[in-house]
Amino acid sequence: MVLSLEMGWRHLLFQSWPIAPELMNAHLPDELEADTFDGSAWLSVVPYTNVSVRPKGLPAGMGIRLPELNLRTYVERDGVSSVYFFSLDAQGLASVIGARLFQHLPYYYARTSLAWANGRIQFRSRRLHPGERPAHYDASYWPAGKPFAAPEDPFAEFLVERYRFYTQTPDGSIRYTDVGHEPWTLYPADADIETNTLLSANGFAVPDTEPVYYYSPGLDVVASTSSRL
Repeated sequence: MVLSLEMGWRHLLFQSWPIAPELMNAHLPDELEADTFDGSAWLSVVPYTNVSVRPKGLPAGMGIRLPELNLRTYVERDGVSSVYFFSLDAQGLASVIGARLFQHLPYYYARTSLAWANGRIQFRSRRLHPGERPAHYDASYWPAGKPFAAPEDPFAEFLVERYRFYTQTPDGSIRYTDVGHEPWTLYPADADIETNTLLSANGFAVPDTEPVYYYSPGLDVVASTSSRL
C-alpha cells in the first residue's frame, strides 16, 4: 500500500510566462483545460528543494532531501483550481523510480543542486534520464522586496494557492493528488537565468515576454496518495 507523504518545499522560484490558452490546451490532455488569469494561460518553471520527504507519520529526521525542477501549468476541473505537471527533474535515481511507480509522476533522473550563498540561491539541473530529451537549467535567484501573503494578491494567489495536481501516465490515464499546506508567503524576486532548455524539451517555444518572478522560503506539505480520474 502506498502511503501519504510529508515533506517540506524550500527556496522556491516561480518563473512564469503568459501563454495563449489555445496553445496551452494543445499541450494538455483532453480531460483538462487551461485555467487563465487576465485572459492568459500561464507556464511556470519552478526550481526548489524538497526536504524531509517521508511517509506520513514518520519523524522528519528520517526523511530525504531531493532538489527538484518542474515545469507546470494551471488547470481547473470540476471547480477545483489545480496544477498540471509536464515534467519533474530530480536528483536521486531511487526517488525518481519510486515517484514514477507509486505516485505516477513524470519524474526524470537529473543531476541537480541547490545552494544558498551570498544572499542568492544557486540552482543547477542536468537531465540524465536515458532515452529522454536533454534539459538543462542554470539560475541564481533571490528575494527582492517585502514578503506578502499570496492570498492578498490575485495573481500570486492564482499561481500558488492550489491544492491538487494532475499528471498523465504513459498509458494516457489522468491521475491526481491532493496536497495540504498553509497559505504561501511570497517575495518579489530577481533572477539571472543562464540556461533554460526545459521549455523546448517539453515542446514549448520560449515566450517573447519577460517572465514574472516570485520567491518563497517554503512551507511544509502533506500529499495524498495518487488517484485515477
